[in-house]
Amino acid sequence: MATVAVDDVIADEETGTGGAREGIGGSRPFAWLLIITGAAGLLAAWVITLDKFKLLEDPSFTPGCSLNPVVSCGNIMKSEQASVFGFPNPMLGLVTYSMVIAIGVGLLAGARYQRWYWLGLNAGTLFGAGFCMWLMYQSLYNIGSLCLWCSLAWAATIVMFCYVTVHNVRHRLVKVPEGLRSGLLEFHWMPPVLWIGIIGMLILTRWWDFWTS
Repeated sequence: MATVAVDDVIADEETGTGGAREGIGGSRPFAWLLIITGAAGLLAAWVITLDKFKLLEDPSFTPGCSLNPVVSCGNIMKSEQASVFGFPNPMLGLVTYSMVIAIGVGLLAGARYQRWYWLGLNAGTLFGAGFCMWLMYQSLYNIGSLCLWCSLAWAATIVMFCYVTVHNVRHRLVKVPEGLRSGLLEFHWMPPVLWIGIIGMLILTRWWDFWTS
């Protein structure tokens, strides 16, 4: 009965009063998830941006999150990878995470968005997750330091991407085999948990001697 009810809601949102012309909205939990993950990413980007400005003013400045030789935000900020697009990476986060928060607030207010908008959000969060994974690799294996605020942004972006994808699959905006769709909707928590868990294991093994010393 529960499955039928969910399918009925989805059908109403796709073809009924909430059809393609009016767009597709999102549940309150999903809206809050966008707001919370967006706020977490925005907080991380804001703190890193402020510390970057202080570092530019005073090269001897030590960010508050530089705790030891491994957890050292300063080493990350001084690296070439910290300004891939010609400006500090967190400045990109200031814009994009703010947009995600705005979308979440809009959903709480009853906003409904067209298919192209949801697909655009999915593409944007995919880029964000991919960029975070590239930065994670650079941090662990090239720079050799870990930034706690960066880690917060990674986790927020991963959760954001996973649940935007689940939302789009649920509303059949992204077409996948029905068996995969059912499994993803039932075990929606598994991809972000496994993803973040793997990152945690990589961090643990990368500096195993340091953590255990």
